[in-house]
Amino acid sequence: MFPGRNRRGPAMTDVARLAGVSHQTVSRVLNGHPSVRESTRARVLAAIDQLAYRRNRAARALVSRRTETLGVVAFDTTLYGPASTLLGIEQAAREAGYFLSIVSLKAITRNTVDEALDHLAGHSVDGLIVIAPQRQAAEALAAVPPELPVVVVEGGWAPNLPVVCVDQAGGAAAVTRHLLDLGHPTVWHVSGPLDWLEAESRLQAWRSTLETAGARVPDPLHGDWSPRSGYLAGQRLAGRDDVTAVFVANDQMALGLLRAFREAGVDVPGQVSVAGFDDIPEAEFFSPPLTTVRQDFAEVGRRCIQVLLEQIDGRTGQTAPVVVPATFVERASTARRT
Repeated sequence: MFPGRNRRGPAMTDVARLAGVSHQTVSRVLNGHPSVRESTRARVLAAIDQLAYRRNRAARALVSRRTETLGVVAFDTTLYGPASTLLGIEQAAREAGYFLSIVSLKAITRNTVDEALDHLAGHSVDGLIVIAPQRQAAEALAAVPPELPVVVVEGGWAPNLPVVCVDQAGGAAAVTRHLLDLGHPTVWHVSGPLDWLEAESRLQAWRSTLETAGARVPDPLHGDWSPRSGYLAGQRLAGRDDVTAVFVANDQMALGLLRAFREAGVDVPGQVSVAGFDDIPEAEFFSPPLTTVRQDFAEVGRRCIQVLLEQIDGRTGQTAPVVVPATFVERASTARRT
């Protein structure tokens, strides 16, 4: 069992009661909200000092009792990867007999994670899954109390926390090797935003694969995961006569790049081979069908729930990251260089 599971420290409601204010007012004071009067702020801060309340102690209510509910803190679920990860977790949780309480954040910071923990404390969830695809979440995850069962998705850098992730580097290396094996002298790359860990891993694997093969490493172009950014990158690459193969860091950007090539009269794969990453459901219906890398989000969900339930049940927690293999999928957008 995790320490503190049956010991209740002062909660935010205790501070509110002592200060004679609402729970929401205490939350506003803790978050530095400007709408709180100074006299009220002083009363709340005095109550915090008197009770020796610490913000993370509110989260201890998360592990006070079994509710068969798990908390999920997610980031930008409008994007395919985070949305698919969340779906995989939800399906695996349902199969294990658990419900989810989900907090979706526009940005992961220390304050937003604190707020998410406070919200989930009110639901007394048994454990927490954090979908943390960005590097800036490292500092934010310091807000997670050590006694709380937790799993981080795609946070391979997260210190002292169990991690489940897809083998981004393995997938990127496989698609880069595929293009080199087709006879292309090098492979150009359109990366995702570099504050995203997946984009960084794919970029590094692409570069190291070229270096190992003794191929030239072109300067990468950078996108933001959107088809428009892929389109703009495609316009730049279409004007070069030394581009014969492009690895694009996600399928949506690859879609935009394919349109730019088509408008510029660049034949794919006759003149340039193009590959993506993710294997979104539409990828096989692109023109031409897209060579890509499939992420097994269902398996990510199953492994997340498995690791989390081991902690909740008091069994030895997972220490080494759980890495789910990525699968290379060859289609008609890549061809041997003639």
